[in-house]
Amino acid sequence: MRLSVCLLMVSLALCCYQAHALVCPAVASEITVFLFLSDAVVKLQVAKFNPPPEALAAKLEVKHCTNQISFKKRLSLKKSWWK
Repeated sequence: MRLSVCLLMVSLALCCYQAHALVCPAVASEITVFLFLSDAVVKLQVAKFNPPPEALAAKLEVKHCTNQISFKKRLSLKKSWWK
């Protein structure tokens, strides 16, 4: 199984190396909210997916880690999505 996944990834990389993808606006919005807004807003945004409590807790734990990143670096992360 692992070998087949590796082969698939390599073949996709070789066959599709010239593809240019745009980030879906919904994904961009999710990333922006996650990087820049408060925990309460993130909870509201995640609530629409009706996640199990463990998943919400895990996302908030990661959010607390990303809150430790400087604003300047978070801004550069956001800019990297809209190249």
